[in-house]
Amino acid sequence: MMQALKGVRHLHSSTVKQAVSELCVPVPWGEIRGKVWGPDHGRPVLCVHGWADNCGTFNNLIPLLPKECRYVAVDLAGHGLSSHRPPGVFYTFPSYVMDVRRVVDALQWNKFSIIGHSMGECGHFKCFALYPEMVDAVVLLDSYGFLPTDLKEIPKVVRQGFEELLQYEKKPEEKKTRVYTYENAVERLSAANPTLSEQSVHILLERGLVQVEGGTAFFILFKNIVRISVEQSLEMQSRIKASVLVVLAEDGFEKMFSEPDQKRFTSALLQGYRDRNVSVLTVPGDHHIHLNKPDVVARPVSDFLQTKVLSQSATQTSNSFAFTHITHRFCTVRLKLTSML
Repeated sequence: MMQALKGVRHLHSSTVKQAVSELCVPVPWGEIRGKVWGPDHGRPVLCVHGWADNCGTFNNLIPLLPKECRYVAVDLAGHGLSSHRPPGVFYTFPSYVMDVRRVVDALQWNKFSIIGHSMGECGHFKCFALYPEMVDAVVLLDSYGFLPTDLKEIPKVVRQGFEELLQYEKKPEEKKTRVYTYENAVERLSAANPTLSEQSVHILLERGLVQVEGGTAFFILFKNIVRISVEQSLEMQSRIKASVLVVLAEDGFEKMFSEPDQKRFTSALLQGYRDRNVSVLTVPGDHHIHLNKPDVVARPVSDFLQTKVLSQSATQTSNSFAFTHITHRFCTVRLKLTSML
């Protein structure tokens, strides 16, 4: 474990408002990059962005959250400044779970909390179900934790993913990358994500573009072909032991679903949370409310972290101190009795 920690690099930078470190974790195909806020020994919180975003999505929110935590926001493989996976390799939710394990192992985190946004969280919510002993609290920002697919649709999704990758591999190298000016890149991202404010677009582009000859380019991402049914999602949901907060946006993720089945699936997931007394909040705003207007979600998220993470940690520390103090007194009395004999 210590060897893994030695591979982690912190590239320090600072602003007037706060100090931020750039994280770099070696992985077999390159590196996972990210940003770090907070004290070295703060309560660990992993922040996971959504599909096709990057860790810049948390730039505006994290400064408003409890200062006692150590926030690590990662660029998932193929996103932001992190390395692309090798050619011919799919980007799937299970592989992202493995990436999370690589990062937390490198950081030597035995127990941590997670804040996740959008579909990226759908992959990492499996991490909570597969490793429930490692995760103590989860915040879902405009996400249901899972994104079920109708069983009848899964073969079609897999085939489409295969064909998409095969067609890309047949392209000449010079046609695989589309080059943009920065202004064109702004227009493209704004069109693809109309809920983003102008400032939010620039924030995501800071890490979302790569310099190429003649301009800039976006990383190429392919369809996630590993899907699960609503029954599998509910089974995974039932295995989660962590405290959970779900914060939905009124004009967010739910508005993107046009299929009746998809809305039926999300309703089943929400009912599953409510059956477990999970707090499900709906706030005014759109899918990127945490980036566009972070103050709207900062209060409920901060209250949740204070109640479910920081106060629990303080209680455990207090109990540990009390136990140590009692043990010390017991040993002292025992020594006195022994000396009297």
